[in-house]
Amino acid sequence: MNTLALPANLGPDWDELLESWRDAASVRRLWAKDPSVWTGADEGQWLAWLDIVTPQLGQAGALHAFAKEVREAGLDSVLLLGMGGSSLCPETLSLVFGLDSLHVLDSTDPAQLLALEENLDLTKTLFIVASKSGSTLEPEIMRSYFFDRAGKAIGAAPGDRFVAITDPGSHLEEVARRDGYRKIFYGVPAIGGRYSALSNFGMVPGAAAGLEIERVLTAADEMARACRRDDPANNPGVLLGLALGTLARQGRDKLTFIASDGLLPLGAWLEQLIAESTGKIGKAIIPVDLETPGPPESYGDDRVFAVLQLGEDLPHAAEVAALEAAGHPVAKIKLADAFQIGAEFFRWEIATAVAGAVLGIHPFNQPDVQASKDVAKKLTNAYEETGRLASEYPFYSDADVELYADDFNAALLTARAGGADSLESLLAAHLDSLQPGRYFGLLAYVEMSPAHVETLQRARHAVRDGRRAATCLGFGPRFLHSTGQAYKGGPNSGVFLQVTCDDARDAPVPGKSYTFGVVKAAQARGDFAVLVERRRRALRVHLKGNVAKGLERLGQALAAAAPKA
Repeated sequence: MNTLALPANLGPDWDELLESWRDAASVRRLWAKDPSVWTGADEGQWLAWLDIVTPQLGQAGALHAFAKEVREAGLDSVLLLGMGGSSLCPETLSLVFGLDSLHVLDSTDPAQLLALEENLDLTKTLFIVASKSGSTLEPEIMRSYFFDRAGKAIGAAPGDRFVAITDPGSHLEEVARRDGYRKIFYGVPAIGGRYSALSNFGMVPGAAAGLEIERVLTAADEMARACRRDDPANNPGVLLGLALGTLARQGRDKLTFIASDGLLPLGAWLEQLIAESTGKIGKAIIPVDLETPGPPESYGDDRVFAVLQLGEDLPHAAEVAALEAAGHPVAKIKLADAFQIGAEFFRWEIATAVAGAVLGIHPFNQPDVQASKDVAKKLTNAYEETGRLASEYPFYSDADVELYADDFNAALLTARAGGADSLESLLAAHLDSLQPGRYFGLLAYVEMSPAHVETLQRARHAVRDGRRAATCLGFGPRFLHSTGQAYKGGPNSGVFLQVTCDDARDAPVPGKSYTFGVVKAAQARGDFAVLVERRRRALRVHLKGNVAKGLERLGQALAAAAPKA
């Protein structure tokens, strides 16, 4: 089984915390779905994921039979349309196992949608529409778009090229029956989206792409058995969760992943699980993914590191040793092979639930996700009526960019910049809010292309090194279904830079007057409006014209602004 090594010093309350969990029989109560382990609310109604592995193993043969049927029908590519918990596990499996036939779309960015479409033969593609509620905006409009495009490509009704994964009785189930989908796979209503990796939401796409899901599930089953152990000190999931919770209570609430190359994709799934579960009522463990390790002096004392090692590929060994020597807490997990990722799905679900108990929060709800959705819906409804989005007015503009903020923050940044009217000076004024314990969130509503990722990664690292602050990079709208909950519901310790752009190309939404570009713009505005309403430190930069050129300009400006004056 995968190994776990915890930091040597977990603080003065560590032994007392372990003993309290023993005395209260908390592990048994957790498995008995006792809500008093957490806040005494409805937590017990959301714990069916504890028992999902055995029935899912029993279905593995049927899922492989379905995959064979699909291949024999000539459908040799799989396109998963979904968001958050419906897309991040399939994406992780695709990248970790090199499942080249499995593609994932979790964006309304038209450039990203069109680039993916252009690389697929729609006549040979199986479309999996995944949505627990069946009414989430993004998978609904992606479904509508590709149902129309596939029908035109094959010259006939394309229902037998479509599959739904959804909870019983959902709107998506109705659509699937109406449109003659090949198959409907059901979710378990008592499993929340981010805890659904080992259910049909993760395993159906994996099986359809040829993954040996039995090996993933067998590893998960072994971990689930270990996580039933009563003694928390001998329970690999509970022990990790108690450690993360107690470190977060000590102010080390920026959980930073350092992973072997083969496990790098796991970070995006962990981001959602941890941020959406713990980020509420002013508390959070903020996950930090894909930061390249730096020297100890790059970090504040708000960090805890989790090293995810695959086989003998110890990632960044010298940097990790230096972090430990400098006194930073480092947890180490080693996987024997990639199929052990199933064990990690289960371990981290347990650990996140336990960390939530330590923090005194409900880890299975997401009370702040809906707010930005509501604003975006109002904006798209208004567009349907008027044919336009409301006008906006920047407080700074040059040939390449525009800057937007609420009146208070616009005046504050201008004053901090000392009247200097430049992008660099205003960004530096914004970054001056990065006091110790705060983090920088770069929220990019642009195509998640390799070139854009590379440019934004350089920019975030410049901020980390210049300000000694944790940095997060998210692409909209996908992060709205992930880390967005913590950004809005967690502690007011984020300093956010939202990035929007002009779309050179757009894609229609069948039956609607708005387009994918309009939806993305409405989502960005809704996101920003809620950040402002929650009094977050938020600045928006809009890129004019060529996106790659605009991102380079922004990256250069952030690099210039990052060193602390």
